[in-house]
Amino acid sequence: MDSTRRTFLTAAGAVAAQNVAQGQDREHEHQAVPSDAALRVKALESLLVEKGLVDRAALDLLVDRFEHKVGPRNGARVVARAWVDPAYKKRLLADAPSAIAELGYTSGQGEHMLVVENGPKVHNLVVCTLCSCYPWAVLGLPPVWYKSAAYRSRAVIDPRGILRECGTQLDEDVEVHVWDSTAELRYLVLPERPAGTDNLSEAELAELVTRDAMVGVSKVPPPGEKV
Repeated sequence: MDSTRRTFLTAAGAVAAQNVAQGQDREHEHQAVPSDAALRVKALESLLVEKGLVDRAALDLLVDRFEHKVGPRNGARVVARAWVDPAYKKRLLADAPSAIAELGYTSGQGEHMLVVENGPKVHNLVVCTLCSCYPWAVLGLPPVWYKSAAYRSRAVIDPRGILRECGTQLDEDVEVHVWDSTAELRYLVLPERPAGTDNLSEAELAELVTRDAMVGVSKVPPPGEKV
């Protein structure tokens, strides 16, 4: 494989595709063997519960929180509301934490936030060059690629290259703004509303919004278009 033509993002995509294919090959098996990481996590959890250091019910609540109450679906609702409500959009761009709190989303990982808006001539990209600062309340836990050294460095020195590898082609006259997220200030991208969505409800619009679009590595696809 020619490593000069592969990057960490495309490599990750290939690995993911391989995993899917392997999963399909095993679909008739009674049980797939968990990964080493999953086994280690399960063993650690069992040990902590056995020693009385962790309450399994508390762990279940924590997992449920991040699966159902904290995550990209929250950010998608914020974006959809801004698309359909100009007054809310104005508040969101002026005071993001307060506007986001109107929808019930608050946390210690997003109290100080700034929303930056994409437009026909401006595209925003968010990175944390130091570690993995991220607005948990609206995007959930940061993905592995966001925390990688490759993304953290290249997003600054070659943002257009990163975008191309993610399938986002920008015209040369589009300015790319890179925002460095920190523990003191985190960012959320307000993507452009895609064409052909005038008749969609707020809930239907939220279904189109992806986590990657709110980080800025992609755009929100029109209805029916695959991401």
